[in-house]
Amino acid sequence: MGFRATILTLYPEMFPGHLGFSLAGRALERGQWTMETVQIRDFAADRHRTVDDTPAGGGAGMVLKPDVLARAIDDVAKDDRPRLLMSPRGKPLTQQRVRQLASGEGVVIVCGRFEGVDQRVIEARDLEEVSIGDYILSGGEPAALVVLDAVVRILPGVMGNELSGVHESFEGGLLEHPQYTRPQIFEGREIPVVLTSGNHGAIEKWRHEQALALTKERRADLLSGNTGSQPVKK
Repeated sequence: MGFRATILTLYPEMFPGHLGFSLAGRALERGQWTMETVQIRDFAADRHRTVDDTPAGGGAGMVLKPDVLARAIDDVAKDDRPRLLMSPRGKPLTQQRVRQLASGEGVVIVCGRFEGVDQRVIEARDLEEVSIGDYILSGGEPAALVVLDAVVRILPGVMGNELSGVHESFEGGLLEHPQYTRPQIFEGREIPVVLTSGNHGAIEKWRHEQALALTKERRADLLSGNTGSQPVKK
């Protein structure tokens, strides 16, 4: 059975979004992964299908009700798949976590809305809060699509060239080195000579040096566990 993604959302029409195209879309058509959306509102108990209420203690906005969300989760999460809650206060998504998710059977993703989700259902249903960056979105749906994009592309057989998934930023602890292709000269700028030398050892060394320099310049925080003393193994 392929990778199974279940999305709990108030806006199921937002899926599969861009994942219905290109490599992910073709993989979806082939059944290499599946996606189902679940309308949280279907689990409301009143005739108005209410899913939110005012924050305890006062404050602006509304909060997603724990009883409604719990019923939705219980209806679909009857296996051991990780349960993610897309949240700006969650742990930052990393490539390491992406690979962990891709190696499993699938994932259940809860898309928050309003001011957030009642803390009690987060604890009671063991939701793993995940963030895709230090900014606020209108809801968890775009973030859920980002998570699935990152996961699906590295599922076995999805990418045409399996090596593509390991020659990228974050896979070796560094940002990716610069890329070039023909023509040899573009607006007076040439492809670095080493890349057309045919010397694979020199090319690998150059790429590592470039990756290290870019990482030092743009994301020095990534270097805490990477001394840069040896080329990243691909």
